[in-house]
Amino acid sequence: MALSISAAVLLGGIVFVLIKGGYVRVGSALACTLFGFTLAATSLAPTVNSGLASLAGLISSF
Repeated sequence: MALSISAAVLLGGIVFVLIKGGYVRVGSALACTLFGFTLAATSLAPTVNSGLASLAGLISSF
C-alpha cells in the first residue's frame, strides 16, 4: 500500500510538472488519467502491480 501511494504521488508530481512546463496539455493528462483508471479495472491490473513491485525491489537493491 505504501508503494502505491508513493507511486501515485510521484507520478502525480511528474504530470503536474509536465502540465506546468507546457509539455502536456490538461486534456491529454486527463485522458491518460482516465486510461489508468480503466486499466486498473481490467484483468491486467495485477500484472501492472507486480511489475511495479518488481521495479521497486530492483531500485531498492541499489
